[in-house]
Amino acid sequence: MRTSAAFGESVPHASYGINAVGCGSGRQRFDTMVELAREAEDAGCAAVWSSELYSRSATVPMTVLAATTSRVLIGSNIAYGVGRSPLIWAAEARDLDELSEGRLILGLGNGTPNMMSNWHGLSGDAPAARMSELITVLRQLWRLHEGPVDHDGRFYTVHIKPGTEMSPPLRAHLPIWIAGVNPAMIRTAGRLADGLVGHPMFTSEYLEQVVRPELAAGAQQNDRTVDQIAVMGIRICVIDDDEEVARRQAAYAIGQYAASRVYDRLFALHGWSTSQDEIRRAARERDVDALIKAVPDAAVDAIAVACTPENFHGRVLAASQGFDHVDLITPPWGLSDEQTLHGTRRILAALRNLLGRPDKTVNRSTQRSELVS
Repeated sequence: MRTSAAFGESVPHASYGINAVGCGSGRQRFDTMVELAREAEDAGCAAVWSSELYSRSATVPMTVLAATTSRVLIGSNIAYGVGRSPLIWAAEARDLDELSEGRLILGLGNGTPNMMSNWHGLSGDAPAARMSELITVLRQLWRLHEGPVDHDGRFYTVHIKPGTEMSPPLRAHLPIWIAGVNPAMIRTAGRLADGLVGHPMFTSEYLEQVVRPELAAGAQQNDRTVDQIAVMGIRICVIDDDEEVARRQAAYAIGQYAASRVYDRLFALHGWSTSQDEIRRAARERDVDALIKAVPDAAVDAIAVACTPENFHGRVLAASQGFDHVDLITPPWGLSDEQTLHGTRRILAALRNLLGRPDKTVNRSTQRSELVS
């Protein structure tokens, strides 16, 4: 049992959410997102998340989800902060918050320095400093109805004076959560954000030994307490009647992440650096079986929820320790759209059993408002 100001009460475990994945083409893709979001809302989930990549927007699906649900939070997990100007972020967030009637969580991340450079045509230098400035300017633009915004910074220049009288936004404060893995970005979340979007590779040990101390250090810089910042976990979740099948799928996804230098600190913390070298070697050689074999069993246990339906309850509660909210996702690699949709539905069925219907367990509408307070 822990107490978090993100909820305003002691809670025995985290709240849960899913990614609203699309399947099919054209309108059908959005229809499947809506179906999943409504199922999640009915199952008692606190949030439904939309992701962004080089081929898909986060905000367009969020618009559809905001218009077709009524209680569940709508969040981006994540959208690229560098992909839009602060002005456009403020404008889109205002529209999304109005459409959802105050259910928006704006989850932002920069991606890796190479992604910033190769995908967005921007320098990958100082990503934490860029995010800090983005949040600062976005907050000013959120209050544009109060007067002009004049900002000359390292990354952004904004000079704007409203030409007509503006109405205030629906909410005076926009919840902004940012993604972070390494200390500088985590401290930025502690200093300026309402929440930290953890990475799927986070383990409980990394959360307690690296994340929370850095989050607290950032909060202290701005006279805040760490309890003011919600901590969201993302857990790769595979549910299969054959647990070995589930573990192989999870290991493959972990191996894709592990090849990156970004996660060296995490692997070193657990004593998995030798395994990480083996994973990189297998990745270079494109040897899938060797890559899966190189992922330690302990890493699968610490990072993912890979189990049979009967074991889901205990596994997911253990994987949720230390988090205020947990987004359960299917493996980001190795699955077709149809398999991703099927896997997400299995997650939802398991969550329904865990949470029960909203009117039989906690008041999810109340929990929702506390999560974004």
